[in-house]
Amino acid sequence: MDQTTPRYTAADALMSGLQEAGVSYIFGNLGSDHADIIETLAKAAGNGTPMPKVVLCPHEGAAIAAAHGYAQVSGKAQAVFVHVDVGTQNMGGGISNALHGRVPVFVFAGLTPYTIEGELPGSRNRSATYLQDVPDQGGIVRQYVKWDYSIRTGKNVKQLVHRAIQIAESDPKGPVYLTGAREVLADDAVQTPLAVQKWRPIAPAALPADGVAEIIDALMKAEKPLLITQYSGRNKACVAELVRLAERLSIPVVEERPIQMNFPADHALHQGYLAGPLVPEADVIVVLDCDVPWMPSSKEVPHADCRVFYIDVDPLKDTIPLWYMPAERFYKADSNVALQQLNHFLDSAAPLDKNRHAQRLARAQETHDKLRSAWRKKMEIPVDNIITPEWVTACLRAEVNEDTILVNESVTSATSIFHNLPRNKPGTFFGSGGSSLGWGGGAALGSKLAAPDQDVICFTGDGAFYLGNPSSVYWTSRRYDVPFLTIIFNNQGWNATQENFKRLHPNGGANTLGDCVSLSPSADFAKIAEAAGGALARTVVQADALPAVLKEAMQAVREGRSAVVDVRMKTI
Repeated sequence: MDQTTPRYTAADALMSGLQEAGVSYIFGNLGSDHADIIETLAKAAGNGTPMPKVVLCPHEGAAIAAAHGYAQVSGKAQAVFVHVDVGTQNMGGGISNALHGRVPVFVFAGLTPYTIEGELPGSRNRSATYLQDVPDQGGIVRQYVKWDYSIRTGKNVKQLVHRAIQIAESDPKGPVYLTGAREVLADDAVQTPLAVQKWRPIAPAALPADGVAEIIDALMKAEKPLLITQYSGRNKACVAELVRLAERLSIPVVEERPIQMNFPADHALHQGYLAGPLVPEADVIVVLDCDVPWMPSSKEVPHADCRVFYIDVDPLKDTIPLWYMPAERFYKADSNVALQQLNHFLDSAAPLDKNRHAQRLARAQETHDKLRSAWRKKMEIPVDNIITPEWVTACLRAEVNEDTILVNESVTSATSIFHNLPRNKPGTFFGSGGSSLGWGGGAALGSKLAAPDQDVICFTGDGAFYLGNPSSVYWTSRRYDVPFLTIIFNNQGWNATQENFKRLHPNGGANTLGDCVSLSPSADFAKIAEAAGGALARTVVQADALPAVLKEAMQAVREGRSAVVDVRMKTI
């Protein structure tokens, strides 16, 4: 090779492979293990070669949350680059959220150099590289990823990238983890373009023909059918198919603690967000993409003769060792394909009896109206002027339109969001799908990057805000001009912990839990965001002051500045 011709390295192949695979952004915090990747980016900038854009996130937890949020909105896997073992650990619960939320994320981490005496380019040259040499770096995340591997030669790096993306984007989607040492990243690679169309995700699975007929027959004969879903709306087209099926058979639909917008909230067949009250009386239940449709330890479970059909992209939940929801049939199928099949079967079937159709619809309409009436009663301004979650979300109705994206990380205040900010357009509501707090801010950042023309509002609690690396989130927001609004439901404590204690120990010493659940005195959360990222900072303690503050905050966001409203509620 001519010495004036730049070498084509494994780092070059890695980055061009991500570009070919459709990765738009690399969210990350680069380290000494990424020197050759930085060189690749510099060469690409110099010669105009397209590459994914690096979004620097000073904390890896914010980086993986941002990739998560972007992938949810766009449907495409994004990349997260972290620094060896320590950066991998800093992703924390974000990798768990991506797994359980079934979100495709490509994670790359460097490995500490495997040569010491300068035998190869990239050999160890700092004392820290000794401390980062661990026996099994992949073992840190192996329980939480679909695939992990280490680059062993520069000759097949692109194949590894495309395989990783293919696995991440195949249902059930999830995170993948690839590593590579400095010596390997500096290795000579083969500059061969790959046919991306030959690395597509696996095709969506369908219901068996006899399953389609059996489900339709059961639904047609049912007196009180019920459909429960949580994340079928991950495919936007699924919403219309579900509406069509529900309308044709007058099937009541519950969005059980949703993490996607699955069914229009204003539809008469929408029966709220908790299936429990309707489960005991149902005689046929179709569970469509839902991890926990009811709580087996409660009294709100199906009766012995109820027919349950479980349709899910991941019906066995094999990443959850102890899980079971007994059902007559389990089907591993894509929800959109399954609904298309059910609707197609109905195209040539005799329609539902008109009287049965009308009775079901009337019952559903009655329940729908009663629920909304009860929710509206809680939307009034509190007489004591102490802010409630219901009042916060009621005030936001004036600032939210059908395109506004809501990112929900609230726990005990989430119900008010469901009730008072109804979503009727697919792709406008997201939760993490996991249980690790600290996701919301980064996810809102990624969501706004994926949908720059839409308003994004993040809901979180004071505890989750601590865990979300806010200084990193709002610094990144300002640097890359990605503004969004954050609402903090601040009750100055771990309310979920306290509520659970009271359930398990109703006669226990709940009044002595201060040091265990209290986060008082509260930090000045809004000022943290202001200091780190220039966000508009507002703290509100009186209910009557809230509407004007929220209006000001949304105006700031629309003018290009993030805003944080710390809403002080009744202290737990």
